[in-house]
Amino acid sequence: MRPLASLLRQQRLWLVLALAAIVALAWAYVWQGVGMGMPASDMTAALLFPHRAAETPGSMVVAWPLLLSMWWMMMVAMMAPAALPLLLLYRRAVLHHAPCGSVAAISLAGLLLGYLASWGAFAVLATVAQGLLQPAGLLSGAMWWSRSRVFSAALLIVAGVYQWTPLKNRCLNHCRDPVRFLVDSRAGPGFAAALRLGLRHGAYCVGCCGPLMALLFVGGVMNLLWMAALCVLVLFEKLLPQGPRVARGLGVALVSWGMATLLV
Repeated sequence: MRPLASLLRQQRLWLVLALAAIVALAWAYVWQGVGMGMPASDMTAALLFPHRAAETPGSMVVAWPLLLSMWWMMMVAMMAPAALPLLLLYRRAVLHHAPCGSVAAISLAGLLLGYLASWGAFAVLATVAQGLLQPAGLLSGAMWWSRSRVFSAALLIVAGVYQWTPLKNRCLNHCRDPVRFLVDSRAGPGFAAALRLGLRHGAYCVGCCGPLMALLFVGGVMNLLWMAALCVLVLFEKLLPQGPRVARGLGVALVSWGMATLLV
């Protein structure tokens, strides 16, 4: 039994390392600016220290496919880590029913692809929103953050109020309890079954965190520090024992911030 247990631990380690590599590549791609000619690191520095910029960049007009790839890679970088608990549990369930390593690998690939595809759908919506907001003058043409006090306040207040809604609570509970999610789903091994499972889990995660991701329009779409802060908050909600309290406390903070934005 020892060699088998050691092999299972090794396979689990490879899964963690593979997901970490995907996340690292996504962050690196975003850091380099996803082919837009200006690295996200430079955009973040310009947002934090505008007086140090040599010149104010003009409006950035980006092709829709490139804009979509930017949003999707940002979602991969920020949201893929939250899928690890489900991936580990599903791997154990698949190996219990089909000990073949190749079946487990194919099933895990389907699960992750479905999960990221759900966030790809969110990326499509975010791309369309940005394509409408920027010509309307609500987003900065260069930094891609809100130029409207009312728009910023609305996003903050809506995201804060959503933290207290039954829909948020339901979606968060599904994301926080992958064991129950797997039992209720009754998904077996195989790429197709895993893909459907990933799509469903991803849909719950979009329902849980989508309004928070919309706050990228407030802090800057490619602001790395803003992205990192949202990523940490999402992980706190999903992984900490007091995650629901964190979510509600964050809701109060966001509403307060939004109200203060209106008064400044």
